[in-house]
Amino acid sequence: MGYKLTPEAFSRIVAGLSERYRVFAPKRYELGGHFSDTDIIRYGEISAGSEIIFGEKSAQSFKEALLPITQVLFYFTEKEMKESDFEQKDVLVFLRSCDLNAVKRLDTIYLRNGEEDYYYKRVRDRIRFALIGCPEPFESCFCVDMGTNRANNYDFGVVEQDGTYFVDCKAKDLADLFSAGTQEVQIPPLFVSKTKTRVNIPEELDASVATASMWEEYDGRCINCGRCNFSCPTCTCYTMQDIFYQENGRVGERRRVWASCMVDGFSDVAGGGSYRPKNGQRMRFKTLHKVLDYRARFGENMCVGCGRCDDVCPEYISFSRIINRLSEAMEEVRNADK
Repeated sequence: MGYKLTPEAFSRIVAGLSERYRVFAPKRYELGGHFSDTDIIRYGEISAGSEIIFGEKSAQSFKEALLPITQVLFYFTEKEMKESDFEQKDVLVFLRSCDLNAVKRLDTIYLRNGEEDYYYKRVRDRIRFALIGCPEPFESCFCVDMGTNRANNYDFGVVEQDGTYFVDCKAKDLADLFSAGTQEVQIPPLFVSKTKTRVNIPEELDASVATASMWEEYDGRCINCGRCNFSCPTCTCYTMQDIFYQENGRVGERRRVWASCMVDGFSDVAGGGSYRPKNGQRMRFKTLHKVLDYRARFGENMCVGCGRCDDVCPEYISFSRIINRLSEAMEEVRNADK
């Protein structure tokens, strides 16, 4: 059973939560869109339930709440080093099931792929999740085929219907917030079971698909802007920057900054070489990392089917379409070997 709340009651609860947590949710930024005089939905800190956008998909993922775009790791002088200050207030993030599954991928990379990442873990240990229910899928979503349309590891889930909020609370320490003065009801489904966009990863997919001709198409189509990476909830690559305060280079700070396998310079090495100078090679690397390499190591696809990369690409390159072309590409490779 769950709880039925009015907009006023839900907003009061979120306001109460914001006193205990830094609350992040998809919110509207007026005139902040990618085109003139347009709004954008992206994640930001909120203090009232009325700020949360339920009926539109965010252009960016929740990831900034866990991994800031630019993060100072430590400060240094000639003789000493000081760790950057850490926000001690716990974090609560409102996110959909695909993104909640993405958290599992981030945990795998940062906590179980070798040594634990200290800077990730200190935030991860203090974060809680509120699931945003999806009564209907968005146009570009393909979470069902990726197996990420359902999630269970949330503290409470919220479905908004016609201005009424239905809450499924799992966390015992939060139950009093929702039960006080609210009506107990059967809540609507939190998860979708069918999407408009469908994908099919061929069972026979292997590394030989890297030799298919389809990747050459993206040498001309892709402009290596990296928007697909930066909107993706499971991309984890970063680079390091040392910022010096004085010309002698003895005082400054070290920052961790998001990086992208699709942009120039990411695969450059000493001596002026580059492992993937062409955009098609980068597209191949990204695709196979999401649906082949990661699955071979960890037993599931890295891509969670949120469809944001399809939404934000300025060249209208569809990642779901790329996935669906892999069967044809494997057939080409097999025929070439005959």
